Amino acid sequence: MNDNSNFEINGLKIDPKIFTFKFNCKCTGECCLYGVYTDSKEAEEIVRIKDKLTPLFDRTQVKDNNKWFEPPEKDDDFDSGIAVGTEIINHKCAFLDEEGLCSLQKFANLEGGHKWKYKPQYCILFPLTIYEGTLTVDDDHIDRLKTCNKNPMPETTIYESCNEELKYFFGEKDFNELEEMRNQYLSSLKTKEVA
Repeated sequence: MNDNSNFEINGLKIDPKIFTFKFNCKCTGECCLYGVYTDSKEAEEIVRIKDKLTPLFDRTQVKDNNKWFEPPEKDDDFDSGIAVGTEIINHKCAFLDEEGLCSLQKFANLEGGHKWKYKPQYCILFPLTIYEGTLTVDDDHIDRLKTCNKNPMPETTIYESCNEELKYFFGEKDFNELEEMRNQYLSSLKTKEVA
């Protein structure tokens, strides 16, 4: 596994940078201000639950679901091959309330489901992303944020910070495979240091 091209789970390449990239975020929800890309199927699911979702909206959110999303665009990094951005309304994602809470997550919690049941994959994974078929660090977006990773902790990696999200994304079996990759990769780095 020392060859990075072998870092792959179910056709998704894994950038080993996720195992070593130093990271710290005192989350203020700043990343939620700019909207996100969703798979078109995720957007359809959100629209499907609109009647249950909109009662949770506050005065800063728009209840007209026709104003929630940007026009779709082709993007092979999404399962459907189509990405749909969430609109920015009142200087924040259409689903972010005035308290900085995600209405999609609030609804999932009220339903008794997993907190990320309705959240787009992009939201769940950030500050990681899937780019050109590879799970990697979304350093372009991190660099634009004022609070995200401004004082990285030398002992904490982005992989450790996003452990819960990665377990959710991959599922238990594939996450265990990712853990094994990480351990082998870190071991190979130690071997190189000694040599």
